This record gives sequence, C-alpha cells and structure tokens, in this order.
Amino acid sequence: MLEILYRDEHLIAINKPSGLLVHKSFYSGEADTYAIQELRNQIGQKVYPVHRLDRKTSGVLLFTLDKDTLRMMSTQFEEKVVEKKYIAILRGWAKEEETIDYNLINENEVKQNAVTRYRRLQTSEIDLPFLKHQTSRYCLVEAIPETGRFHQLRKHFKHILHPILGCRKHGCNKQNKLWLQTFDINKMTLHAHQLIFNHPISNERIKVNATIDDEFKRVGDILNFDLSSYL
Repeated sequence: MLEILYRDEHLIAINKPSGLLVHKSFYSGEADTYAIQELRNQIGQKVYPVHRLDRKTSGVLLFTLDKDTLRMMSTQFEEKVVEKKYIAILRGWAKEEETIDYNLINENEVKQNAVTRYRRLQTSEIDLPFLKHQTSRYCLVEAIPETGRFHQLRKHFKHILHPILGCRKHGCNKQNKLWLQTFDINKMTLHAHQLIFNHPISNERIKVNATIDDEFKRVGDILNFDLSSYL
C-alpha cells in the first residue's frame, strides 16, 4: 500500500518509495509495477501524474484525479509557482549555500538552462578510509530546483564535485562500492521531502511533507546526522 500524504476530490499525493517508477518510460526501462498503476488500483480510480521523480528518488509525488485539474497544476509547474524541496547527502563538504546555474543536455541532446539552489544543513566526518584519506566527509543539504530537468540534482551536484551518495550514474562509484562493502548500503540518498503549491480550486497554499525511509535514516545514523525533522 502506498502512503497517501494528501487527498481531496481533485488531488492526491503519495510518499513514493525508492525504486518505484512513476510510469512507463523509454529512458527508465521496464518494471513490474508503476506508481500510477499501484495508486489507481489502491483508490479505485484514474490518476494523472503532475510531475515525476527518478526511480531511485523517494518522496512527495503529486497526482490529479481529473484532466482539468492536471492542466491547472501543470501550468503552476511551468510558471514556477510550485516549490520543491529535497534533502540529499553529498560526498565532501559543500559550500554553506550556493546557486548552481549550469546548463544540462537532455535526452534529445538539447541544451537546457538549469538552476538549483541549495543550503548545507549538517556536516559529518567519519573514520572511513578512502583513497589517500584516513577519514571520509559528507554533508546533508536541502536543495530547491528552480527548473525541472531530467536528473537535474544528480547532475548539478556532480558538477560541483559533491555527488549524491549512492547515485550510480552521476555519482562516485568508488564511494558507492565502499559503502556497499562496509555497511551493506547502496541507497541513493535523495528524497523529495516537501512540495508547496496553490490549490487549483481554492487557491489555498498547500504544503505536503514526506518522511524518509529506513535506509535513508540508517545512512544518517552512521553519519550522526539529526534527521528528526524528516521522520
């Protein structure tokens, strides 16, 4: 059963588990189940995804229950009225805050403007030898993508040389292997913890929060991060 975070006659939001595809996609490959199918079966009616999360990204995923609401919500996303907040654990200590304005190439080889704001929340240094270092450093950040490009956060954090821990395609595979061998963890630590938008009918400002899963918490415990705000 999917965890339902918000529901009314127009909208429904879930806490998407890591590993679950939103819908069929040429770029994401095949799967036995999809979020859109699982939610439809769970509530017994059609749902329409407003946005998407990567397969390995967990957190708030919003659907509408009719096509008119979908059009209105899609307009909000296009006009950047919606605020998406993520938390991520990065390799190394990133700057205290930064705006990453770095163009990305999409699936069709087209260059697109992409902007991400982030702020560092906590830092950690643990006794985990890596290459020439006797310890390993990590940080917890909150990231707000101002654009919605494919794999934007993963690519942007790689660009500033602080890749997301557990990310394969745009991460540090040596670090990922170290965590798998040492802690038996291969979790990608990227979670959409909050979505803020205007209700398309009432215009009320809605804030939806999603808690982290046990694996994300386990990584946080190893790094002595205080994740109580996301539980």
